[in-house]
Amino acid sequence: MDAQIRGSTTIVELLRRYPGGEAARLMAELSWACAHCGGAFHEPLTMAAKRHACDPRAVLEAFRSLDEPGGPDPELVRRAATRVVTGTT
Repeated sequence: MDAQIRGSTTIVELLRRYPGGEAARLMAELSWACAHCGGAFHEPLTMAAKRHACDPRAVLEAFRSLDEPGGPDPELVRRAATRVVTGTT
């Protein structure tokens, strides 16, 4: 791939970057409907992570690992899919 995935990379850019469906499958593993609903197509990756209550850094690492042989390992996907609770009182 030419450029590294950044937090500002949008959902639609990820889907176009991986025409074989790798990004869509990862979104499904994270329980994100972004690839299917179209409602957040132009949302940056880190904003999508926050909206889904996931750790943006772990999500970014998981999507970046799509460029590596074998893709993201199960532990990385688990960390990216873990919901984090912040600001509760």
